[in-house]
Amino acid sequence: MALGTVLLAVGPGDADRIDRLAEETIDIAGPSDATVVLGHVFTDEEYAESLDRLGFDTTSGEVSPDDVASRHATIRELIGQLDEASVEHAVGGAIGGHGDSIVGLAEKADADLVIVGGRQRSPAGKAVFGSTAQEVMLSAPCPVTFVRADTS
Repeated sequence: MALGTVLLAVGPGDADRIDRLAEETIDIAGPSDATVVLGHVFTDEEYAESLDRLGFDTTSGEVSPDDVASRHATIRELIGQLDEASVEHAVGGAIGGHGDSIVGLAEKADADLVIVGGRQRSPAGKAVFGSTAQEVMLSAPCPVTFVRADTS
């Protein structure tokens, strides 16, 4: 399978695993010269909070989810790491339910692979990755790679 576009789904819970997500994404996308789309999904509440926190002037015109995602700290940190590794990238933002919106971003980007992060679960929880990751794995239009957070 040739990789042209990889969607790296980034959410509010991924701040503590940015380095691991970047490392895995670079290892996958770098050798195939794939473009990485950094996808950040906001719920309505998260979007409103981000607009305020990032100082967007919503009175001067429409602000897109792509604009807000581009200024988000986790996305900026990932951009720095991708730039350092000479991996081409773009940013996509969306507002809505995390799982559905990640799938929508994958479809919009015509992604060949989606990368999602997650955390270690209790023994009972290991059977289910988590609602967002599970929804993406079951609904994505392409293969999905799950990156578990470091346990160290």
